[in-house]
Amino acid sequence: MRDRIALALAAVTLAFHMAFANRYDLFRDELYFIVCGQHPAFGYADQPPLVPLLAAGAYALGAQTWLVRLPSALAAAALVWLVIAFVRLLGGRNGAAWLAGIAAAFAPIFLGLTATLNTTSFEPLAWTAIAYALVRAIVLDDRRALLVAGVIAGVAMEAKYALPLWLIALAIGLLLTPQRRLLARRELWLGVAVAVAIAAPSLAWQAQHDWPFVALIRNAGLKDAAVAPLAYMLNQVLILNPLAAPLWIAGLCAPFFIAELRPARFIAIAYVVTAAATIAGDGKDYYLAPAYPALLAIGAVTAERAIRSSVARTAYVAAFIALSALIAPLALPILPPEALIGYERALHLAPQQQERGDASTALPSTFADMLGWHDFVHQVAVAYDTIAPADRAATSILVDNYGEAAAIDLYGPAYGLPPALSGHNQYGLWGPRGQTPRNILRVQNNPEKLRPYCAQMRVLATTESPYARAFENGKAIALCRDLHPPLAQLWPDLVFLI
Repeated sequence: MRDRIALALAAVTLAFHMAFANRYDLFRDELYFIVCGQHPAFGYADQPPLVPLLAAGAYALGAQTWLVRLPSALAAAALVWLVIAFVRLLGGRNGAAWLAGIAAAFAPIFLGLTATLNTTSFEPLAWTAIAYALVRAIVLDDRRALLVAGVIAGVAMEAKYALPLWLIALAIGLLLTPQRRLLARRELWLGVAVAVAIAAPSLAWQAQHDWPFVALIRNAGLKDAAVAPLAYMLNQVLILNPLAAPLWIAGLCAPFFIAELRPARFIAIAYVVTAAATIAGDGKDYYLAPAYPALLAIGAVTAERAIRSSVARTAYVAAFIALSALIAPLALPILPPEALIGYERALHLAPQQQERGDASTALPSTFADMLGWHDFVHQVAVAYDTIAPADRAATSILVDNYGEAAAIDLYGPAYGLPPALSGHNQYGLWGPRGQTPRNILRVQNNPEKLRPYCAQMRVLATTESPYARAFENGKAIALCRDLHPPLAQLWPDLVFLI
């Protein structure tokens, strides 16, 4: 029988996301994914191919922001449905279904992860689906679920490379509990083989290109802001909605005290392993988010047992929704930028500093990364048009990062701009893209660094957009005439993975 609660909450979740999917502009990474997907490959420097191909395909349907974000909105809705299915698998009734479903639908971190199309958008769904399949194999002896888990793991690896951490944590959880018998099942290892086979093309691409993703992870510490362990966990309480804490903490503890939930003990252990590894690696707050939906399902079943009163549960759900609604403008692009800044001030909140370059950015970095791209491309185009037509054909545009480059690639053709060059991540691997320029229009913070390589260097303009990331403003747009040595010779020094 169809679960009406699951279908209703999934539909509400989809509608809620789509209501705001066309606000602001495309996100920095969305721009980049579209351009990567327009150059199909088995992999890219900083991600597998699935999300870029989805992004490019959706953009090709009409160049609409909401189309690009539709896959993420569908993932958010599917997560709600799956969490409620998890509740049912563990014996939960309607009360637990409402608790877990609403928590999965409206926890701020899940709203934020699926606000844009990103490699993280599908992680909560994938991690939860694998945990669900393992519990299903334990509770119902459904061995086919282990093969399904393998397929999900393989596809998830084609979306983001972070999955092995969760798989290792789940394996440790199984080894430390009686459910270790699952590891002896033939179907589990067939599932592992299927996962490896699906993930193999992307991994082979990485190996063929000397593992650029490994270099990227190694360099990530240069830009990510380190957070103390206690502050990290307190922030987890906030981003999930503080009222969700009783649910996921119950999900963490209850399997060790309630007999019917013992099959899920390995999930609690897996969460602890994942949290420890994430904190030790100075991971961002959302790195741990995909581990929570399974805990919310377990915790909701526990809460339903502990709180018999439907009135009390309804009051809890209402309070949860109210608090999530208060936080939602910080996760989804609900408010116009100026109104959002005022909202932050009214709540006495400062934008969270995820990276070291965010200290003076007025908006949360995710929103700031959706704004200013048209301004940026227009300013570069105005500078480019000042170059004499005879010289323009021999001039390439070199920018700092993949967001700038992708914005020029997508929005620049309307101004007659050539494809952008950058040393950042996949752009670095693409190289000069067949261009052999005599001149360079360079966008960078310190134009004086350019002068030794130019017969003549002149600053034509600077970048400025009121709501963009702080480090995108005030950059010089400088023309370097008669570049020496040639760009192809300089290129190895321009490539960086971060």
